[in-house]
Amino acid sequence: MINNILLITGSATIIIWGTAHLAPTKSVIKDFGDISTDNKNIIKMEWIIEGLSLIFAGSLVMAITLFGEIKSLTASIVYIASSVYLFSMAILSLFTGFRVNFLPFKLYPLIFTVSGVLIVTGSLLLEVKI
Repeated sequence: MINNILLITGSATIIIWGTAHLAPTKSVIKDFGDISTDNKNIIKMEWIIEGLSLIFAGSLVMAITLFGEIKSLTASIVYIASSVYLFSMAILSLFTGFRVNFLPFKLYPLIFTVSGVLIVTGSLLLEVKI
């Protein structure tokens, strides 16, 4: 039971953060000022890709947890791969976005790490008889 709560909380956090990431796309591009159309399209594409990849990772964990066999090898692979992805994003964000003087960017490493830890912990508790 607690493992499901941890897995769902970790995945929901990433889904929400990914969704929130998509909302300001237009204003982010505007904040870059007078740049070429190509550069605007690149920023738009990268901004949307990050939001969608977060939503995908969270949705995959959520779907396996709610509708799959959570003690299967497939579920374990999904949980581990999603956690590795989140920890990688946390490290990347620590060295890039964390340096930006804008609070949401400083929250990225924390949110990614906490979500990854929740997913790892939830998946490890599947093996423990409580």
